[in-house]
Order: sequence, then structure tokens, then C-alpha cells
Amino acid sequence: MACFTVETTYTDDRDALAAARPRHREYLARLVEQGIVAAAGPWADDSAGFAIYRVADRAELDRLLDEDPYTTEHVAAARTIHEWNVVLGTIG
Repeated sequence: MACFTVETTYTDDRDALAAARPRHREYLARLVEQGIVAAAGPWADDSAGFAIYRVADRAELDRLLDEDPYTTEHVAAARTIHEWNVVLGTIG
């Protein structure tokens, strides 16, 4: 399993963000139930969100991000993705 951090910067269109957010959260909740997403949520200023994914590889992560309502509804303005080598602590 690989661990990735994903920071998603939102569009400036706050109405589109508000409209897509319920579907995005339902999508992530299913991934949490499956053990794929360890944690997720927006920054306190709601400028972006952050999630930790546990997946087989980058291709699986890309597929999951492509299916995310924030992607399909064009709410994700940008994403910063890093493969993360967890040295201390545990994720899930």
C-alpha cells in the first residue's frame, strides 16, 4: 500500500463549491468506510481541503480523484499530491 497526501484548492465559485460539497463528502465517506481515505477535511479558512489516501499506487489514486465530484463538477482548481513515507505513528 502507498500513502498519498492530497491538498485540493477550490474554485473561486463559492456557489459551485457549496453545490458539490454534499456529493463530495458522500463520496469520501464511502472511501473512508472502505479504508481508502484515512482522514479528510477542509482547512479552517475553507480555501482548500486535505486528505490522506491509502491505495495500491498512483494510478489508483488518480482514478479515485477523477471520480470525485469536486473533479467532475470542476470545483477542484488545483491539487498538490505527494507520496508520503509514514515513519512515525499510524494511518488507520
